[in-house]
Amino acid sequence: MLSRVADSIYWLNRYVERAENVARFIDVNLTLLLDAPTGEAQQWKPLILTTGDLSLFQERYGEATAENVIQFLTFDREYSNSIASCLFAARENARSIREIISSEMWERVNAFYFLVKEAAQSHTVPEWSNFFAEVKLASHLFAGVMNATMTHNEGWHFGQIGRLLERADKTARILDVKYYILLPSAKDVGTTLDQLQWIALLKSASAYEMYRKWGRHRIAPTAVAEFLILNREFPRSIQFCLLQAEQSLHQITGTPIGTWQNPAERALGRSRSELEYITIEEIVNIGLHEFLDRIQHQINDVGDKIFTTFVAVDPV
Repeated sequence: MLSRVADSIYWLNRYVERAENVARFIDVNLTLLLDAPTGEAQQWKPLILTTGDLSLFQERYGEATAENVIQFLTFDREYSNSIASCLFAARENARSIREIISSEMWERVNAFYFLVKEAAQSHTVPEWSNFFAEVKLASHLFAGVMNATMTHNEGWHFGQIGRLLERADKTARILDVKYYILLPSAKDVGTTLDQLQWIALLKSASAYEMYRKWGRHRIAPTAVAEFLILNREFPRSIQFCLLQAEQSLHQITGTPIGTWQNPAERALGRSRSELEYITIEEIVNIGLHEFLDRIQHQINDVGDKIFTTFVAVDPV
């Protein structure tokens, strides 16, 4: 497979997954505001912190109001990680490889792009929750169509790796923000507000019902963290994402699982193996923020190694 094609399929899936996750963050925050007794700015600023682009937001928008944050994260084409920018980039990647992907995949990403573009141009979104639900559904439809209509060859596996790394990164970010920043003060720990925020976090990862079925009847911070980091079966947990991404990577290279022959396999294998054997008690002793920050850097490093291994041209 041409490296250009592999890179485009990889980023097509990363951008679609990123758009979905941004929609999740905003939608759950809108729901949380209906119950939370805290100030509006306090509830919207953590969404910008999740992206890591607080300084850019403050430079361009100033105060973190609902209107400013939604505009920035959803429709701002000058912000590279907004939903609109992600969909534009996804569509351009899909356009460049139309001969490789199925026609149904192109139709889905094209429809997804115009869904967001038309909402941005109308300047009137009658019901935000309905709009973000449509964004999430459009992402699911794209993933389903890709699974059903594209040959599960190297290209499909590159797409899987892109989607799974993006998903793992966003799960780590939203968990980190809740634990480290979002709670107003230590006196709120264990209060109704604290419970509402942990429930909102689970819902942002579509994990609330699965967490309950996992056998946890109480919303306990360490149990939520354990579920979202270490659960091997929930498809949005960090460990599940890295396990599946590693399997796809080894399908591409043909290297047996448990061994490595290139920097990408080594970086991903190290991150996955750490999650295999660590316990939530050890994570808490390390510091949840410190551990999640390290995981995010490791995921970024895996992405860089994938680029240098499969895409970058070696100097002559």
